[in-house]
Amino acid sequence: MITRRSRRVAFAAAAGLTRAGAAALGAAAPGGPARWERTNFAGRTVELYAGPAAVLAAALGAARVRPAAAGAVLAAGACGAYDDLVGAGDPRRGFRAHLGALRRGEVTSGAVKLGGIGAAGLLAGALLRERPLDKVLAGVVIAGTAHLVNLVDVRPGRAAGAVLALGAPGLLRDGPAGELAAVATGVATAVLPDDLGERAMLGDTGAHALGALLGAAVAVGGGRAGLVAHAVAVTGAAVYGDRVSRPARIGTGGAVRIGRRAAARGRTPV
Repeated sequence: MITRRSRRVAFAAAAGLTRAGAAALGAAAPGGPARWERTNFAGRTVELYAGPAAVLAAALGAARVRPAAAGAVLAAGACGAYDDLVGAGDPRRGFRAHLGALRRGEVTSGAVKLGGIGAAGLLAGALLRERPLDKVLAGVVIAGTAHLVNLVDVRPGRAAGAVLALGAPGLLRDGPAGELAAVATGVATAVLPDDLGERAMLGDTGAHALGALLGAAVAVGGGRAGLVAHAVAVTGAAVYGDRVSRPARIGTGGAVRIGRRAAARGRTPV
């Protein structure tokens, strides 16, 4: 039985693995440090180590609870990494933008990512639920939540903050849903200070992986009505991606200042 103590352990282990993974990648810098650097919206250089570290920690934590959830995390992270490498600089966001490009004969990295994460979500949903309709709904929730978290990843701390906000209610649940939520929020807590401080970023790699894990938490713990509500919400967010991303661009300066002060004190602003 998954208890409150097991959720605390899952949270702490996920946070610790994320920090350790990012540090190890930073020390090794496969391919050279330049490969792991990007310029953010403010023109500052940030590191990408947090993304793969988040994927690894989230997948390991999820594997203890539901292997299918771990598979969705890895697939979403891999698709996000592909978009980070191939689609860097493409301003198009959201379901409609990439489908519009497809209609014009252009296969964007975002379209590949949408298809890959969608397929992985449906496969995970089929393994996590028993009834046919629930399998489909769970798949939509997993893939849709992965895209939702990435849609708000437009400014420092937005994706990690969204994971904390969306995952917090799940910490109150017993069973696998609670432990999966604990893993997701543990990872987000670990990356938030550096993300807000504009030293690191999750990128599509980490944002999609954490979103898929949150979706899996809903998929294993929700009833039919809850699955339908979540599926409708994330589908709407995917269709109207620009409208979802727009509010996340507002008020960055204050959040960054808070994150820097918290990081200087060695605390996480949550």
